Amino acid sequence: MENKMTAKAFAMNVLNGIATGAVVVLIPGALLSELVKTLVPSMPFLAPLVWGLGMSNSVMGLVCGFMVGLNFKFNPIQAASLGLATLFGSGAISAKGGAIIMAGTGDIINMMLTAAIGALIILWVGNGLKAYTILVIPPLMMLVTGLIGRFTLPYVSMITKVIGVGVAQLLYLQPIIMCILLAVVFGILIVSPITTVGIALAISLSGVGSGAANLGICATGFGFAILGWSVNSHGTALAHFIGSPKISMPVVVKNPKTLLPLISSAALCGILAEIFHIQGTPMSAGFGFSGLVGPINHLNLVSGGWSIGNILVTLLIFVLAPVAFGFLFKHVFMNILHVVTPEDYKLDI
Repeated sequence: MENKMTAKAFAMNVLNGIATGAVVVLIPGALLSELVKTLVPSMPFLAPLVWGLGMSNSVMGLVCGFMVGLNFKFNPIQAASLGLATLFGSGAISAKGGAIIMAGTGDIINMMLTAAIGALIILWVGNGLKAYTILVIPPLMMLVTGLIGRFTLPYVSMITKVIGVGVAQLLYLQPIIMCILLAVVFGILIVSPITTVGIALAISLSGVGSGAANLGICATGFGFAILGWSVNSHGTALAHFIGSPKISMPVVVKNPKTLLPLISSAALCGILAEIFHIQGTPMSAGFGFSGLVGPINHLNLVSGGWSIGNILVTLLIFVLAPVAFGFLFKHVFMNILHVVTPEDYKLDI
């Protein structure tokens, strides 16, 4: 079966595994992070959960590699070994002063590269090792795949830095144009292997620019949920804005025109960011609606704080507008222009 696998099937197995794994590790933090931070002062026993949620993000490489292995129908030993090697190559785990440190999610592009190399090696070796699989595959994955991943990490990470420099130039444009372009760019980046949070931190994106970036991601998240509602399970659809739209990365790679309704929605959301002065910080930009990070940070920063008026505006801009634009452009691109169909947004999970 391995010999008959096409390059497209191989690529989709890797992409689907990375996308699914990314959402699995991000969902706990998205649902619980802000809630736990609020409850810890009155419920101190929840304090360990704060760093536990951070730990969940840092093992993204492990989960993504394992998911890739499942897509290739590897046996448990092969899939787990691929997960370990992908974690090692992600860059989320490092050593300092003899201690192992976990920080961030790691570089998703390098995870894809590492997982792909590991999958190729396992497919090449096949199941010929029989009883020796447990002795050979785990060390082979760490020794070869993991080390290759660590070697390529600094070079692959430069891709994010270069994109960050390009995005930074948008900050010098006229405010409305800047907000439209930031919303569109971040709306596209969130369904790519590029980390939107990393880009926002690299260019210190704050204020209305951060708000526009978050609204672009909201437009993408709600848009994917709406466009694929009839062909995906409702849980999968909801995961696009509760967790991350990155789950639909394979959809975009397979059919880039699926982005057209989302780009249109993001552009309008960017205009609203400037009109209503939606605020954010470098740390909050790149999250969108996930974990309510975008809305909560806007309310913390906007003049008047958590007033009834500000809460209503936040609800309008972060939820109602992206949903309304999602339905609008679904109708335009599916029913009027006939550019896309619901099946284009189907996820194989």
